[in-house]
Amino acid sequence: MSNTMVDLQQLKAHYQQALPNQMVTAVVVLDQSLAICYVNPAAEALLVKSLSKLYQLPIEQVFYNTPINSNRLQQLLTTGQEFSDSDVTIEFFDHRKITVEITASSVTFENQPHILLEFKQIDQQKQISAEAFQQQQWESARDLIRGLAHEIKNPLGGLRGAAQLLDLELNIEQKEYTAMIIEQADRLTNLVDRLLGPNQLPVMKLQNIHIVIEKIFQLTKFDNPKNIVLERDYDPSIPELIFDQDKLQQTIINIVNNAIQVLGSDNKITLRTRAASNKTINGKRIKLCAEINIIDDGPGIPEHIQSTLFYPMVSGRASGTGLGLSICQTIVHQHNGKLSCKSRPGHTEFTILLPFNSEINS
Repeated sequence: MSNTMVDLQQLKAHYQQALPNQMVTAVVVLDQSLAICYVNPAAEALLVKSLSKLYQLPIEQVFYNTPINSNRLQQLLTTGQEFSDSDVTIEFFDHRKITVEITASSVTFENQPHILLEFKQIDQQKQISAEAFQQQQWESARDLIRGLAHEIKNPLGGLRGAAQLLDLELNIEQKEYTAMIIEQADRLTNLVDRLLGPNQLPVMKLQNIHIVIEKIFQLTKFDNPKNIVLERDYDPSIPELIFDQDKLQQTIINIVNNAIQVLGSDNKITLRTRAASNKTINGKRIKLCAEINIIDDGPGIPEHIQSTLFYPMVSGRASGTGLGLSICQTIVHQHNGKLSCKSRPGHTEFTILLPFNSEINS
């Protein structure tokens, strides 16, 4: 056994005597040079690195972007005055981000001042709160749009009927005006129907989710004028689910087509499935569910519309109606599932979560 390994084992034993090793809070201990001299198991899990990889690494080489900079830490060593920050976003060099509460305090080990950093990850609580708020906003916007759509649709029918009656009394030259009224009334009626969303309940059947995704993969592969790279990554362990094949196909095709419109021949779309555990769907904790990911490496979705992406009439394209993703959200909700999106330049990922049948019935 190497001397380094022996030293690390002794180091672990030393700090474990001073610090509870079973702490849920992630603990990082820094020496006077702001290098890492100890991390507990919770911190190893948070940083996705072991103590042997982190030992003697300067703290600034662990975090790419964080408000806990060397100046604040040096001040803490000098004054001994601890500080804490809540709702802090920390970014790593691999662009992974976490949201934490941080407490920094001064401690003494072997008569030497050290810094004790405590991290409590709060991403999940924030995500649940944000999802609950977005769900409420989405339902309010949907109900408002549907109410307006019904109010518009009724007089549109009367307008079209009146134009048809008037058309019977006019000569050929004047009929072009009534034809225009009828055409525009039909166009608005079609728009209103789309605003109202799917007008039929899903036909639920027990079937394999990969039948739908493979069909979408083949359709996209055959109609691919941009020669976008298509990849699939399936988890064959996913059991059969109860869903409406046509509606779920409509949802995934809509997302794939949206990606295709902004991608070029150098870009890639990946269709991926996984069995996921311990997910939150509409405020309910689901132990097991199927996770479908539609991933592209395109320019990303503008940040200012990401929080309202699934609302009616919200679109990132100048020519878009903003109805497609709203309808997709409605369809996924009809399946007791959840549709979400995270996006940054170079990586956009739409995720559909569908509970296993045992979870729906529980």
